[in-house]
Amino acid sequence: MTNEWDGMTHDYTRKGGIVHAEIMLPAHAPPEFADRSILWNSVEQIEKARDSQLAREIEAALPRELSGEQQLALVRAYVKDNFVDKGMCADFAIHDKGTGNPHVHIMLTLRPLKENGQWGAKCRKAYDLDENGQRIPDGKGGWKNHREDTTNWNDKGNVEIWRAAWAACTNRALEAAGHPALVDHRSYKRRGIDKIPSVHLGPAASQMEKRGIRTDKGEVNRQIAADNKLLKEIKARITRLYNWSKAEAEKPEGQQPSMIDLWEAQQQLKRPDTRTGKIRALQESAALFSFLQANGIQSMQQLHEKIADMNTRYYDLRREIVKAERRIAVLTERGEMWAQYNEYKTVHKQLARVKPEKRELFEQRHSRELILYDAAARYLKELKDSGEEITPKAWQREIDLLTAQKQVDTIDMKAMREELKAVERLRKAADQLARQERDKPRDRGPER
Repeated sequence: MTNEWDGMTHDYTRKGGIVHAEIMLPAHAPPEFADRSILWNSVEQIEKARDSQLAREIEAALPRELSGEQQLALVRAYVKDNFVDKGMCADFAIHDKGTGNPHVHIMLTLRPLKENGQWGAKCRKAYDLDENGQRIPDGKGGWKNHREDTTNWNDKGNVEIWRAAWAACTNRALEAAGHPALVDHRSYKRRGIDKIPSVHLGPAASQMEKRGIRTDKGEVNRQIAADNKLLKEIKARITRLYNWSKAEAEKPEGQQPSMIDLWEAQQQLKRPDTRTGKIRALQESAALFSFLQANGIQSMQQLHEKIADMNTRYYDLRREIVKAERRIAVLTERGEMWAQYNEYKTVHKQLARVKPEKRELFEQRHSRELILYDAAARYLKELKDSGEEITPKAWQREIDLLTAQKQVDTIDMKAMREELKAVERLRKAADQLARQERDKPRDRGPER
């Protein structure tokens, strides 16, 4: 595809994994916009500023349960209902390299099209009005005014709307194909799930990770995966023990196994044959003895009450770990964008000193650095506009404090896991006693 703005030809034919590409247009769009080159050259020509945003990109994962034809039908329906019917031109490409990650990239135009097929304005001037609906003088012979968008396409609330629409479309497609609807656009937090979400790596970090180069975001995700695994394991253990101890504690007094009987029974559990196994078994017995003695547990009711306390403590620790990990992910991203801003700031300053006749060539040669600088600058500006201060050193100090506290909480969580393992020996012993009781021969009384 030839860019008529700079005369450069871009060859995408060798880009692998593209299984389908298509342009969808609103009814009043010029038919020639169905040609990708004509569409995007027209978009470039209408924009005059160097930093103009030319398009909006949306990326969405496609369900692997659907066939290629079903995935295409899903994308077409979603694009038509949410973008094309609103007046946007959409250029989408479905990628699938066979690695289990089918997804779609959707490029959307930002300017509205007039009924005659010409590009309209992105924004217009609107006058400020007083309480009587009259224009307000600016003291300079004119009127106070502001700029407002000509469409609602840039509303921040659209992100939520488009995500919800994608979830709904995907679930309908899954159900039509005989699969359960499993897609939920809401975050773990909004769904009441204390699972830590991973951070988005982005293309640069993803490529580095694939080459074996460890990145900050990759390290965050690895720690998040380890935390989630630990939390899931402990939750499963504590739920089993809570339900078991509750059922045992509710039995009549004479039917409850005593702690002495359980202790003796767990001592008789099958012993490992290996030296390492025997040592581990002795350590587990010692841990169980210490747990019972330290908590003064002498009955099943007391054991159940302790496990209930541990369950409460588990949720407290999990909440703190999840909260810390989420905050660390946010601060890590801020720090990376600050580093990116400083790394390419010099190139941006050099551009300002370049003579006008050489400016275009400089931009071509340093397009990657300038794009990364602009992305970082835009991110930091939005952060500042939201009321946050740009304080990289404070961000790092907070990360260090959160990491230290999370390590303490994680140590407590791991200690709880060891206690739960010890109590599981009692449950196994109770199961063994119950089997022995069932297997006892019944006294049928004297034969007549």
